[in-house]
Amino acid sequence: MAEETKKTAAAEEVVVCDVPVAEEPTKTVVEKEATPQPQTETEKVEEPAAAAEVVAEGEKEKECEENKITESTSFKEESNKVDDLIDPEKKALDEFKQLIQEALNKHEFTAPPPPPPAAAKEEEEPKPEEKKEEEPKTEEAEKTETCETVSEVPAPPAAAEPAKEDAPEVKVEEKETPTPAAEPSETVVVEKVEAAEEIKETIVHEVKASTPPPAEEAAVAIAVAVAEAEAPAEEEATPPPPPEEVSIWGVPLLADERSDVILLKFLRARDFKVKDAFTMLKNVVAWRKEFKIDELLEEEGIGEGLEKVVYVHGVDKEGHQVSYNAFGEFQDKELYSNTFSDAEKREKFLRFYIQFLEKNIRKLDFSPEGTSTIVQVTDLKNSPGLFLLKKELRQATNQALQLLQDNYPEFVAKQVFINVPWWYVAYNRMISPFLTQRTKSKFVFAGPTKTAETLFKYIAPEQVPVQYGGLSKAGEQEFTTADAAIEEIIKPTSKQTIELPIAEGGTLVWEVRVVGWEVSYGAEFVPSAEGGYTWIVQKTRKIGAADEQVLSCSFKIGEPGKLVLTFDNQTSKKKKLLFRSKINTSE
Repeated sequence: MAEETKKTAAAEEVVVCDVPVAEEPTKTVVEKEATPQPQTETEKVEEPAAAAEVVAEGEKEKECEENKITESTSFKEESNKVDDLIDPEKKALDEFKQLIQEALNKHEFTAPPPPPPAAAKEEEEPKPEEKKEEEPKTEEAEKTETCETVSEVPAPPAAAEPAKEDAPEVKVEEKETPTPAAEPSETVVVEKVEAAEEIKETIVHEVKASTPPPAEEAAVAIAVAVAEAEAPAEEEATPPPPPEEVSIWGVPLLADERSDVILLKFLRARDFKVKDAFTMLKNVVAWRKEFKIDELLEEEGIGEGLEKVVYVHGVDKEGHQVSYNAFGEFQDKELYSNTFSDAEKREKFLRFYIQFLEKNIRKLDFSPEGTSTIVQVTDLKNSPGLFLLKKELRQATNQALQLLQDNYPEFVAKQVFINVPWWYVAYNRMISPFLTQRTKSKFVFAGPTKTAETLFKYIAPEQVPVQYGGLSKAGEQEFTTADAAIEEIIKPTSKQTIELPIAEGGTLVWEVRVVGWEVSYGAEFVPSAEGGYTWIVQKTRKIGAADEQVLSCSFKIGEPGKLVLTFDNQTSKKKKLLFRSKINTSE
């Protein structure tokens, strides 16, 4: 009974351990049915409950993953100052630098790649055959050694003299009387002891000649020892080559503190696993040579027609340069065909994108206090199902994402998707296998109605292009990105006024914009002097969403006062108001 109880308890322990480990509950149930162990009613009730708990946990995990896709995770950049790192990170950086220094000393970054494993196997295969060829020689040597000790000495097979080939077997006896042979034609009887001794001497002489003399082996060993002894002397005579110099993104490895900033990118991309980061660095250096990055930077004309698709415009609130990807431009069939119609054109687009990225990376500040990352804004406007239906664009995008993740670690501070259509979840799932969890944590998604509001969280309105709700326009303007804008909220079904003071005579210049408009707008000048007349600068009128996005106005006045701007929002939605002004003093 005790043994049966122990067996039953052991079986129960195995079943309980399998439940939390198994990801699919059905497999656990099959395993339990296969075990013929008796179960009590309590166990039968607990097993379905445990399986139900596993199913519930799995469903919760799936729901959490789906929720994570739609969430806008706030990612905060880590410091690139070595003093701000925690001890394990400092230790990892030191180990990483040590591995790099050893590789530079050994010229591992420029060393040719090792031979393929197939060739190595072919070289190793003949070795067993050589050993097999040597085996018969050892057997012959053993036979020749025994010939010297036994009383019956057999004649050597092929090594014997031609005159003695007719007598392969010779029997030597102590008596002088001849011994009858079983086959007279094949054996020879030696009647005299002298003849036997001559044959014996001949056999011993031939055997000794067939074995390599020990003197030759000793000479070879001495020669090898002398060569080994002389090799270090030659090496000491010639000084070792200096460590190789490897630069990446214009920064030499291990040259100064800028190199630490780059090394930290590789370490963070591999969760501070030093060996993985070192492997990644070597792969990146090899890829850059293979892709000929230095030559690519000098190429011209490979991005014609793509100026509105990929471009840099302004900086965010933390000083990161902002790169925009407007894939909606590929609705132009001619542009799409010229970019993706065949493999050669897709390769050209990829080279253009890498060139564009490399040129902008060279503009970054890799000092520990500088900004060494960028903000990417991907505009999906006017591209319904573009990535799902356009096979060529999907292939080029996936290839570009893979190259960026493998060879440009930690260069994106934030990835903002704007004007996201309904299918963005499917798109997100499509690109997720190409991205790490750390990369996906930097993603922010915004639908068409939240695009401007989302961008303003990270980028000042004066830095945001007008097509995305900002005030920045191309060409020479009265205002620049250095002139900060003021943000206000106009509540639903309410009026709001903005006063711009004028302390002295001059020309007042102002810009105003309501994101989405559908608001009535007017302006008037109120003098500071009592009894002065109010001037109507702009009559009140309703401005629609399709009307002019930014209103630029000016008003010249010779007396102090204030300009009053009135906004009447009769919609049920709040509105974002942007404005800025300045006075040009008259001479």
